[in-house]
Amino acid sequence: MSKVNLPKYYYNLKADLPELPPPPLHPFTGQPISPADLESLFPKSLIEQEISTERFIEIPEKVREAYAEYRPTPLKRAKKLEKYLNTPARIYFKYEGTNASGSHKLNTALAQAYFNKLDGTEQLTTETGAGQWGSALAYAANFFGLKLTVYMVGISYDQKPYRRIFMETFGARVVKSPSPETAAGRKVLEADPNSPGSLGIAISEAVEVAMSDPKTKYALGSVLDHVLLHQTVIGQEVYEELSLLGEKPDVLIACVGGGSNFGGFTFPFVREKLKGENIEIIAVEPKACPTLTEGEYKYDFGDVAGLTPKMPMYTLGYDFIPPGIHAGGLRYHGDSPLVSLLYKNKIISAKAYPQLKVFEAGVTFARTEGIIPAPESSHAIAAAIDEAIKCREESVAKTIVFNLSGHGYFDLSAYEAYFAGKLKD
Repeated sequence: MSKVNLPKYYYNLKADLPELPPPPLHPFTGQPISPADLESLFPKSLIEQEISTERFIEIPEKVREAYAEYRPTPLKRAKKLEKYLNTPARIYFKYEGTNASGSHKLNTALAQAYFNKLDGTEQLTTETGAGQWGSALAYAANFFGLKLTVYMVGISYDQKPYRRIFMETFGARVVKSPSPETAAGRKVLEADPNSPGSLGIAISEAVEVAMSDPKTKYALGSVLDHVLLHQTVIGQEVYEELSLLGEKPDVLIACVGGGSNFGGFTFPFVREKLKGENIEIIAVEPKACPTLTEGEYKYDFGDVAGLTPKMPMYTLGYDFIPPGIHAGGLRYHGDSPLVSLLYKNKIISAKAYPQLKVFEAGVTFARTEGIIPAPESSHAIAAAIDEAIKCREESVAKTIVFNLSGHGYFDLSAYEAYFAGKLKD
């Protein structure tokens, strides 16, 4: 395939939506939040992106130079998987695991680190679930010369030691969450000393620390509009790659935790769907944390302590503690307001899968295509396999495209548990 161009702009879906999500609310006053209210957490340049309705936002040259080390990423045809499934479908996957951190998270980590450095930030705090986001931000913070503290969800801290070591290699300080370092962490530990933690708890800890120091800002790996904005480099490349192949997608699939890889992969195609293109767009989540498929659309906090703005989203409740599944990046109680609005308005659909079916799909993909996928990405693979089997049963040759958002080489302990029969649904 001819090499596609590295995008020069981020694509902002809000410019093309028939309606925007309701505004975030201040966590204490309950009133619509102002840009000034966000300055204790984020630099002004990212706040401007968060509220922007401009269709295209220029990617700074220094960020593009950093992207150029691994982008454009490849779009590959899964021919051996097609043969294994005996399907007439054409299956493509966008592989986001080619960078140092091993996942799509680096696309926004580099952008956030750059804009923070530009605005005078000296230190970042963040949370991480399975460790992909923490790894990406550790790499990016080191790249742009920022200090970083990562609150890592406790169950993942124990399950994925190599992710912690990766972050520490790039200079990050990694803290098991809930921790005794913060008021939010101490409160959880008092109630449950053996708490497995959650993204909501880890967010509370990171936000609490950022709010206490004007030179420290908080960085989020998903959910917020500016995060999904940065990830649209993925979907823009896919659009061009498919055009070069003379293909148009019938089905687009990505896993969903907070919504960043899903939004980045699909938003350029949502634009086309809004213009009348017939594209089925499927968000896939774990059955153990079924935010879209079983959650309620309402205003809710993004964290357990109620320090973040209340956002309009599908949620299982800000105090929901998901089971300790290995797809740690999908263990979040809520979803992006933009993704939630698309689901509410039936522009996208959603499916939820149990853990064992997800690992079965991941193993099938590894044995056919030669890449061990992250447990999160395997949710998208499971749905793609089901869609391909449906094509076989109905004798329909559709073009199925999914986002392989990261590799699973730091997740081999999860595969070990799967092969040993220790994983449960």
